[in-house]
Amino acid sequence: MANEGQVALDSITDALTRAATKGTKGAKGLPPVERWNPPFCGDLDMRIAADGTWFYLKTPIGRPALVKLFATVLKREGDKYFLVTPVEKCGIRVDDAPFLAVELVVEESSAGRALRFRTNVDDWVACGPEHPLRFEPESGTGGLKPYLHVRRDLWAKVTRALLFDLVELGEEREVEGRAMFGVTSMGAFFAMAPADQVRDFA
Repeated sequence: MANEGQVALDSITDALTRAATKGTKGAKGLPPVERWNPPFCGDLDMRIAADGTWFYLKTPIGRPALVKLFATVLKREGDKYFLVTPVEKCGIRVDDAPFLAVELVVEESSAGRALRFRTNVDDWVACGPEHPLRFEPESGTGGLKPYLHVRRDLWAKVTRALLFDLVELGEEREVEGRAMFGVTSMGAFFAMAPADQVRDFA
């Protein structure tokens, strides 16, 4: 079984390398996976843990360049995730979100504030109308889990340390007649929770 899995992994890696050398790139230099609809080849024993670590055959993938390569061809269909090439599609497991937002840069200008996030695979994403933040309640703690849209229905979970930074940057606004606490970036306001619940964020 392990040998079969290694063959599948090697096959995907080879296909990705060939695709890159042939210049099959879309916007922002990413492969156009949204246009690829290859046959399903089964599930890989590959998992993205909640902390952003990629595992293959229950062993962490220790090559960052390989993880970044796989991340470029990650595709989501409903609640399922796949690695895709022009010729094959393999399912993988994702415990929470496929990416992690690990760094925040706050840019202030005459046009207002812009929040730029770096993911664990070194993508930079400018939060705004095209890349919104969403906040979900964290079960059992009363806190919040923030997520940032990265691309193609793929999201990054924002680390707890950065959540505290977002709270520090937060402000209160009225949304549909209710006072809400949230953050602004590139002219868009992203509500975290009702203003009277701010004390529960931590």
